[in-house]
Amino acid sequence: MASKAAPSCRLIVCLLTAAAVLRPGFGWYTVNSAYGDTIVMPCRLDVPQNLMFGKWKYEKPDGTPVFIAFRSSTKKSVQYDDVPEYKDRLSLSENYTLSITNARISDEKRFVCMLVTEDDVFEAPTVVKVFKQPSKPEIVSKAPFLETQQLQKLGDCISKDSYPEGNITWYRNGKVLQPLEGAVVIIFEKQMDPVTQLYTMTSSLEYKTTKADIQSPFTCSVTYYGPSGQKTVHSEQAVFDIYYPTEQVTIQVLPPKNAIKEGDNITLTCLGNGNPPPEEFLFYLPGQPEGIRSSNTYTLTDVRRNATGDYKCSLIDRNSMIASTAITVHYLDLSLNPSGEVTKQIGDALPVSCTISASRNATVVWMKDNIKLRSSPSFSSLQYQDAGNYVCETALQEVEGLKKRESLTLIVEGKPQIKMTKKTDPSGLSKTIICHVEGFPKPAIQWTITGSGSVINQTEESPYINGRYYSKIIISPEENVTLTCAAENQLERTVNSLNVSANENREKVNDQAKLIVGIVVGLLLAALVAGVVYWLYMKKSKTASKHVNKDLGNLEENKKLEENNHKTEA
Repeated sequence: MASKAAPSCRLIVCLLTAAAVLRPGFGWYTVNSAYGDTIVMPCRLDVPQNLMFGKWKYEKPDGTPVFIAFRSSTKKSVQYDDVPEYKDRLSLSENYTLSITNARISDEKRFVCMLVTEDDVFEAPTVVKVFKQPSKPEIVSKAPFLETQQLQKLGDCISKDSYPEGNITWYRNGKVLQPLEGAVVIIFEKQMDPVTQLYTMTSSLEYKTTKADIQSPFTCSVTYYGPSGQKTVHSEQAVFDIYYPTEQVTIQVLPPKNAIKEGDNITLTCLGNGNPPPEEFLFYLPGQPEGIRSSNTYTLTDVRRNATGDYKCSLIDRNSMIASTAITVHYLDLSLNPSGEVTKQIGDALPVSCTISASRNATVVWMKDNIKLRSSPSFSSLQYQDAGNYVCETALQEVEGLKKRESLTLIVEGKPQIKMTKKTDPSGLSKTIICHVEGFPKPAIQWTITGSGSVINQTEESPYINGRYYSKIIISPEENVTLTCAAENQLERTVNSLNVSANENREKVNDQAKLIVGIVVGLLLAALVAGVVYWLYMKKSKTASKHVNKDLGNLEENKKLEENNHKTEA
């Protein structure tokens, strides 16, 4: 225990008497401190000149004083009383300011600064207030889900270690929730830790939710008082899963209804708009009054056209809540008559029909040997060029993948037909014999020559097109010959002959020789006549020149006589 000076008896009596008496002129003075901080309490008294010492005390709830610090004005020494709760926490300065470190809730007391002289005791009381900020509020014990139209506990908002106690407020979508009978029930509780004297506040919220609360955030806040005034701290948001019953059922179809065709698999999906969504449904198929119990999907495999109709689904426990949809299974039938490989004779008639049966209008296209035809084929009298591979193709353009096609391979057969022609070379020395053949399968051509003559060119054949081709041979017969053309296929052998005369060739050759000799003789005679004429001409030309000269002399003399006569007349 700290030592004390031995004051006089009169002074001790004065101190005891003044312990509960306030000096006039000093009212209440409050010091606010945060929990854990240092409490600083000025003495708020003017130090008298005859001061002996200063003391600090606090008062118990029953008014009993407890002295805690002493400072002499002469010795400048400080003594602290043996008070366990303030051990090593006190500091008294020269101006008698008392500091208490690590502020606690138990430090909320009325402290008194006492300055003592020989004649008097001066006191200045100070009230200490300690504040502790609570922890951030947290929503705990949250409901896993909320059901509409039912009042149920949403959760607890808890905030700990507060002094003094705070107040908790609930919010929905940022707006304060006020208690409302049957819809909003708020229960507030507080508990104080007997050791720390700190409060824990808990607020429970019971709430009757609706579908409007889907995705609505709930929060809470704690409002408390601190050294600087009132403050508020908010919790994190909490969003709850809202359960509500199914009010409407819908049915979906995959693939899309306008694209279902025979052979497809159809998946029906039934959905309820409740939360959680229904897991089982009843599916009703066309012509089946009894529903089929299944999960939210039901699959039909390899559907046929008779699956067209109305499909429905409903809840297991509420058959009145039903959804339906109409499904059309699209189909496409094609019948080509005749089809496959067909063999006909040339000149025959062949009716061809491509019949279409479909769930909606279909397009039809005819192809021959991969070339699109303008119209469907019709054969009243088959020709070789009519042979080929015909395809009738149809499709539903709105339904992907729905198309059909059938083919007709038309073979036009015919017995060999022969036509022989003859063409003489302009020189007359050779002749070209052509054997024109029609028929299918392609006839083989064979030549035969009866008589003598040289074959100038071997047999030459043209391409086989539309059942026709020809073979030609060039000959120069030395005598009358007969050329035979034989054409043969699987149906028949046909033979045709052509006589070729050699006289025509010889006569034309003789005539040509005679013509050449005549021309040569004529040219020689013409040259001889021309020579004789030229000789006679030259001879006559010399005689004529002499007479000309003589005549020219007479003309000159006559001219002079005429001139003289003219002068005389003048």
